[in-house]
Amino acid sequence: MSTSISQFKDASVLIDTIIENASIITMSEARPYAHSVGINHGVIVGIDEELLGVSARNRINAQGATVVPGFNDAHAHSVWFGLTLIEADVSGATTLTDIYDVIAEAAADSEGDGWIIASGLNHHATGGNYPDRDELDRVSQGRPVWIKHSSGHACVLNGVALKLVGAENSAPTVPSGGRVVVDDSGRPTGVLEETAMSLVQQLVLPYPLTVIEDALAKATTQYAREGLTSVTDAGIAGGWIGHSPREFAAYQNAKDARKLLSRMQVMVSIDALDALPGHSDDPAGVGLAAGIRSGAGDEWLQLGPTKIFTDGSLLASTALMTEHYEGASHNHGYLQGDPEALREQALAAHRTGWALALHAIGDGALDFALGILESAREDSSHPTMPNRIEHGGVIRPDQLQRLAATGASVVPQPHFIRLFGDGMIERLGAERAQWSYRARSFLDAGIVLPGSSDRPVAPGAPLAVMQSFVERLTQSGASYGEGEKITAHEALRAYTVGSAVATGWGARKGTVARGMLADLVVLADSPVDVRAERIGQIGVEATIVGGFVSHDRSGLFSAVPGVRGSVAE
Repeated sequence: MSTSISQFKDASVLIDTIIENASIITMSEARPYAHSVGINHGVIVGIDEELLGVSARNRINAQGATVVPGFNDAHAHSVWFGLTLIEADVSGATTLTDIYDVIAEAAADSEGDGWIIASGLNHHATGGNYPDRDELDRVSQGRPVWIKHSSGHACVLNGVALKLVGAENSAPTVPSGGRVVVDDSGRPTGVLEETAMSLVQQLVLPYPLTVIEDALAKATTQYAREGLTSVTDAGIAGGWIGHSPREFAAYQNAKDARKLLSRMQVMVSIDALDALPGHSDDPAGVGLAAGIRSGAGDEWLQLGPTKIFTDGSLLASTALMTEHYEGASHNHGYLQGDPEALREQALAAHRTGWALALHAIGDGALDFALGILESAREDSSHPTMPNRIEHGGVIRPDQLQRLAATGASVVPQPHFIRLFGDGMIERLGAERAQWSYRARSFLDAGIVLPGSSDRPVAPGAPLAVMQSFVERLTQSGASYGEGEKITAHEALRAYTVGSAVATGWGARKGTVARGMLADLVVLADSPVDVRAERIGQIGVEATIVGGFVSHDRSGLFSAVPGVRGSVAE
């Protein structure tokens, strides 16, 4: 998009805002650094000398602060994250007693006999142990309990809840790609894996739209505090990742009510798409009613790719590996359904204009996903945004060039290394850990590298995730894939340019340049200049989305209107 600056070089014409006396890292190769930027009607109209002779309603002295393009998380779960801010929180538990205490408090603080729902379970933090169903019965005062694992690939029910889902004394039949865990006597322990979680979801879901809208408001308020101006929600409306068949309507309602403080792109789960009838000349396909597909929407709210789960999680040892997990010769993980059915559904969506976002964590799942992407490239259809591999937890060296040839982006989560790296090394072994959650190899192979968190599976503050890109250190301090380190500038590029390109917005987001959307972050220090261990500690002073201020910790922009016409904080 080209924006002429000449129209503003008239004393009688004012643009909205000029930010000056700033240290701007533009992320533009043509002009890497600048000191001033002009904004009008949500768009950048010029930098530095382009602004000579231009007047503005608001002139902001940044007092030397660092300004960078708005951060863009290409894979998070905004509704799920927002709900964790509402539900009982067990994320800080380091013992099973801690979990029981949280559930007991939730039971005491609420009335009635309804469900107690908790989020953030990490059984690795409790010595690899899950809560006991019978003890959960005792502390919940006879109420059903549903505890969601932080990975999203498992949950725990108490005995009362197991009775409600028909799994009190034995494991019922579950959809392909899931498991009800039982003890040596065949009695369900309360742990449900992958698609087996549908047993409880079909009782509790859907959530009311008002609850989802409240979750989005809470999530995007936190995003604004962290400098996030764009986020992709990686799966809504269906599967275990969705919260309501009407989930996109909740997004629209939140947008209309000015509750969204960041731009949102949402992926619709593949199982929420239906077969679409059409003319005999049209390719057979699947999609949403009326043929709505990837790309529908605007710069504030847009439909992204369709989300397709091919396998599970490294944390739960359900990701499909070509070689078995360390110390578990019987376990290679598994696909999330019948391979041929998954493949045909994905290609049918692609033929109908949907970009594909294939969750593939194990290298076995990546082989399967690559076959789909290679077939998709042979189709005559051309979705409006790139296809993607979500996570790419383990990618063998022989898969890199094959992956690059598909043109797909890969969306890894480097902060998993900090949070879960020690456990992943135990499951993968030293060699495969070197191939895990890569970064440098992607850049060297010409594969687009975006920034992402998978929040709330892991914390999502962008600067902390960038630090993990650079350091690649586990919680114990062990180096994880030393050869996959990238520089701080490359990490910043991933969270700006990389995410913009991966989400199909490379022409409008990711750099500070004329014609780009006015999405900016003001930082207390430069992430490319401080020591690596300090990147995550840099303060976010202000966040600007489309020229509106969504966060202003220091009051620097007190004279500028708040986001979408209202004051955010």
